[in-house]
Amino acid sequence: QVQLVESGGGLVQVGGSLRLSCAASGSGFSINAMAWYRQAPGKQRELVAAIVRGGSTNYADSVKGRFTISRDNAKNTVYLQMNSLKSEDTAVYYCNVDGDQTIATSRQGFSSWGQGTQVTVSS
Repeated sequence: QVQLVESGGGLVQVGGSLRLSCAASGSGFSINAMAWYRQAPGKQRELVAAIVRGGSTNYADSVKGRFTISRDNAKNTVYLQMNSLKSEDTAVYYCNVDGDQTIATSRQGFSSWGQGTQVTVSS
């Protein structure tokens, strides 16, 4: 199984910045897409940003121009740079990674989730 470890959440004031990181570890795997989701209290989990192996990205309209997703393929790590944070960005942020992994003699797809990291933006 591919495991994800997130870091970088915390408390920040409105207008501030945070950088989230998510590192994937395991054996015999390759990553296709990496993404960040978030879930605020009482709301459904929503896609924030995603990036595929070739580098193409997409963002939720609410974060365009403020958040930047990037990845380091050599480190199997995805980042989310969050600038100009707003109170409505307060949520638990989850990393998601999709790819393929060799298990025994077969190649199988996987989708792993991080444990979540709290981001709180105070006014």
